[in-house]
Amino acid sequence: MAMPGKTRIATLRPTFGWIPGGGKPGPAQQAYQVRVALGPAGNGTALWDTGTVVSSSSLNIEYAGEPLAWGGAWCWTVRTWATGSDLSEQAASPWAAPQYFTLADRAPSGPVPKGGGDNEPVSVYQPEVHPVASVRLERDLAGGRGWTIDFGKQAFGWLELDLEAPSNLDGSPVTVRLGEAWRDGALDRTPPGSVRYAESAVTLRAGRHRYRVETPADERNTTWPAAIRLPAALGVVLPFRFAEVEADSLGVVLHEAFLMRVQYPFDEHAAAFRSSSPELDAVWELCRYSMLATSFAGYYVDGDRERIPYEADAFINQLSHYAVDREFSLARRTHEYLLAHPTWPTEWKQHSILIAWADYEATGDARSLRRHYGCLKNEKLLSQYERADGLLVTGNLRELQGGRTDCGDIVDWPLCERDGYDFRLVNTVVNAFHYRTLVLMEKIARATGNDRDAEAFASRAAAFCDRFNEVLFDAGRDGGVYIDGEGSDHASLHANLFPLAFGLVPAERRAGVVAFIRSRGMACSVYPAQFLLEGLFESGVPGAADYAIGLMAGGGLRSWRNMLDHDATITWEAWDQSFKPNQDWNHAWGAAPANIITRYVLGVRPLEPGYGRILVAPQLGTLTKAEGTVPTIRGRVRVRAWRDAGGSTHCEVEAPANVTVSALA
Repeated sequence: MAMPGKTRIATLRPTFGWIPGGGKPGPAQQAYQVRVALGPAGNGTALWDTGTVVSSSSLNIEYAGEPLAWGGAWCWTVRTWATGSDLSEQAASPWAAPQYFTLADRAPSGPVPKGGGDNEPVSVYQPEVHPVASVRLERDLAGGRGWTIDFGKQAFGWLELDLEAPSNLDGSPVTVRLGEAWRDGALDRTPPGSVRYAESAVTLRAGRHRYRVETPADERNTTWPAAIRLPAALGVVLPFRFAEVEADSLGVVLHEAFLMRVQYPFDEHAAAFRSSSPELDAVWELCRYSMLATSFAGYYVDGDRERIPYEADAFINQLSHYAVDREFSLARRTHEYLLAHPTWPTEWKQHSILIAWADYEATGDARSLRRHYGCLKNEKLLSQYERADGLLVTGNLRELQGGRTDCGDIVDWPLCERDGYDFRLVNTVVNAFHYRTLVLMEKIARATGNDRDAEAFASRAAAFCDRFNEVLFDAGRDGGVYIDGEGSDHASLHANLFPLAFGLVPAERRAGVVAFIRSRGMACSVYPAQFLLEGLFESGVPGAADYAIGLMAGGGLRSWRNMLDHDATITWEAWDQSFKPNQDWNHAWGAAPANIITRYVLGVRPLEPGYGRILVAPQLGTLTKAEGTVPTIRGRVRVRAWRDAGGSTHCEVEAPANVTVSALA
């Protein structure tokens, strides 16, 4: 956590990290010294002084001093020595500005409770409230008695009004309407599906006052058992962008209106992107802002309709959040919540392993992996459904569970976005995920010291890859494609995009699989688009990156441009209302380009957990130039790439002092 002073730390053994050299390029760190002292000012008794430690480590330095006590407050600082310097006092950097931290009042215990609570093992921030002023406020309703307000972007929060009324209007009502949609030059009072609209009133008091507009709570997202509850002190929170205020008299004056935006702490300047494609730039900004706006619940939730965390949603949210802000606690909190409260789809459970690895890869902090290794291995790997040859048999889970509807394969959602998928007992998508989870469990086992397990996972993954290709690849169809399941005669986009994304497609088959994928277009929902784009960029097939960038920047019904053409400022749950009539207009699982652009267009990816070594390999595709700032736990990486008149790609990289750029293309 970059701002521990904003929360209470939920462990007696906190870890410390810093960015040597202020995040600027320079020599790597060769040694450090950490001090922890009593009291928030740091001028009390020293509890821990590491002395000079010869090490380049600047992350996850675990406290090893005098015992800390729950509810106590301490302060810490650090200084470093650069490579090439001696270890004298004179060669040390100045001590960093002291940073204070306070421990939780009591020890966390038990599983993460529904809706959060004091016994969570993850330190998290409380929601913040930021006032957003209107970008347009016009007195253009009801013959001058009313105002139209536009805040420029949707956000979760409530409306506050700065109103002035003469004494003769004391006690008079003012009607207030607010919502997400705009139609025919006015606030849409009958929006489709789950698009939000609310109507309320405030009672005037003589003089000038600021009023909070109270709106009715939504029963589903505030009382359903699985819905995340917001702190009661926040009151009713809903997403909106537009408002109308209508009074009974010309004597009322609306001086200003504020959307009181509720959000998790977010650094709006942590990331940047600009390219030769204004369309791609607009898509990136749509997805970047979606990370901020949808953080309101303190967990990654599936939009406003349900406010429920789901694993697949959380994984895309996690990757895209990492791509636009140096913030890691929200993803870990959501992950550990979902381990305690899993959702029903087969593949969603498998996503927990992907989330766990992404957390470690971004932070270099293996504590969560160690804490939940048994759950990942025994519950999320789904080994219980393996048959003798290693393939998973999951197409009959509902029958095996006595007709339960809270389990089973999903492939994609909504139903109409499955490209005619033929569900079989051995499902290609589920088995592609299984391969990916075996590969990641080998890495997780090694990171947690379970070396014998790691060897077993590696052996199983290699054998599984061979068997997957024997059973589920049809060499005689369309130049060679993957079918939807064992015994199926149908090949969908999904049955091919997931094997490509997860490294199951042998090199000699990739061009054919990519050609088939291109022939299907975007025949999937916003959710598999994450893996479709990953697979295209990872494939190395000529023209695949061009196609991927075209999918992100291009138009059509199934596109981010379609959202923007409808004035979206947060990504939608589906490509279009026609595919999911009850969709939310505030759903972060539609924001894949935020992380795809960072990881593949700019090309910044870790070569080791914690970003000590990174790959910078831009794939410009059809672009002539791209530049951006990528936040990492070690500081910001800046990339500028361009293509010259001869078609060669050039790249400039600025990385923090303690980061090695090990590969550059």
